Parts: sequence; structure tokens; C-alpha cells
Amino acid sequence: MERAHFGDVTLEYEVKGSGDPVLLIGGAHVAGSYMPLLAQPELVDRYRLIRYHKRGMAGSTHTTGTVSIADHAGDAARLLDHLGVSRVHVVGHSSGGAIALQLALDHPDRVETLVLLEPALLWVPAAEAFFAKAAPSVEAYNAGNHEEAVATFLSAASGLDWQRCRAMIERNVPGGVDQAIADADTFFTIELPAVAGWRITADQAATIRTQVLLVLGTRTDPMFVEAAELLRRWLPQVEDLKLDLGHLLHMEQPKPVAVGLADFFARRPIGVVSSAAHR
Repeated sequence: MERAHFGDVTLEYEVKGSGDPVLLIGGAHVAGSYMPLLAQPELVDRYRLIRYHKRGMAGSTHTTGTVSIADHAGDAARLLDHLGVSRVHVVGHSSGGAIALQLALDHPDRVETLVLLEPALLWVPAAEAFFAKAAPSVEAYNAGNHEEAVATFLSAASGLDWQRCRAMIERNVPGGVDQAIADADTFFTIELPAVAGWRITADQAATIRTQVLLVLGTRTDPMFVEAAELLRRWLPQVEDLKLDLGHLLHMEQPKPVAVGLADFFARRPIGVVSSAAHR
């Protein structure tokens, strides 16, 4: 991967394909979660896909202390500046969905469309039951067992037992599990508190005038169902895409996700895109 440097932050990134740019903002744990989408011709043959590792993940800067959702949105905007991209389709999964929403709030002139893959809104009522299931992962992390912590949390999020979940991730993101374990400190001490402390209000959501695609798996946790229902009420322009998948949908079955995204983008071309030479 290439590297973008701004101030005391360095982000690893990869650009693949050509056409209207698409920024892929990952969720927690699996840094390379979008790798399967970069292999789908429906997307890579028609769009310029930009995936990157957020602060604290893989080879990007591991900041000590607090990194807020707004900080992550600022990093995303600076990466777009580095690549010379003025407007972009934005895709965010799970906690990356929160970052995508914040980016649309902070930089509405940059976001052409917004795709939210099961965004994590941790204040919906069903979040309490989800975190009751995930509580053993926090206990394992606090006990110093990072592998068990990651396994327990990803099992809770995906709805799969760990053996099936691990096999699915390794099939589509080789090395993804080991990297998630290596990044456990980031998730449990920085990312999870940041998402837990983040909020968007109905009034804020009403200002997001871009078209939004809400992607939801039919086999997902009720927390993500409630989050989608809330955003469907709040956001002015929403389309729905339901797939027979769980929360890790773009790793579980990248093809239907790629087809759905490509169809959505094709109906909303950016047109003239300002993009400097890749550097």
C-alpha cells in the first residue's frame, strides 16, 4: 500500500480502478475488510476505489489517546485532498458508517452519495442486548487475551460461531484475523469508546441532502436493524438494499454488495471529477 502523510498522521491507502472515485471507510477489527470489493469487476472496472487503513490499524499511525469520529472524518477529508479528489461517493461499514455520516456533516460539498453498510449507532435500544452478548470480549481483552477478545466480538457482530467466522474472513481477507488481533488495542481502547460517545441528531441528519443507500443484512443483529430504521426516518433521501447476509456482509459475499453499490452509483454519476495525478 502507499502512504499519505499529513502532520503527525500517516495513512496507508490503495487506489484501484478508474472512473468516479469511491472512498471506502472500514469498520472495526479487520483493516483489510474491503479487499474483496476491490476484486469485483462490477466496481473496479467502472470506479476508482480508494481503501485505506484508519489511524491505529495495520501500518497507519497508531495514535495514543483519544481519536474521535470527527478526527477520523478529518483524516478521510485530508486523504481526499492528498489524492486531489473534490467529490466522491462514500461507503462506510459499521463504525465506518458513523465516520461517513460525520464526513457528510462536516464536508457536505465533498460527498456525492453516501452508502451506509449497517452503520453502528450505539445508542439505539437494542445496543444494550448486543453489548451484553459482547461483554465477554471486553473481559477477555482486560485479561490480556487479545485473540479471545477479537474472536468473541466478531462472533457476536457476525452472528457466526468463531470457526465459521474466522474461515470466512481468512478466505476473503487473508491475514485479516491476525491483523485484527494485532490491532485489538486500537479497537478496545480507542475505536469502541469513540463510537460509543458519538451521536447524530435528527436535526443534523436532516441537513444531509445527498442520496443515501442503506444496506442491511437480513441475518444481522437487531441493533443494526434499529439503526437503519432510525436513519430511514431521519435522512431526507434514502434507498434501501436488503441482502441475505450478516453484519460482515461485504466480506461474507462481496458480489451482491458490489452489484448493489455499482447500480446505485451508476444512477448518480459525479460527472466532472477534480482529481490530480496520483501521488
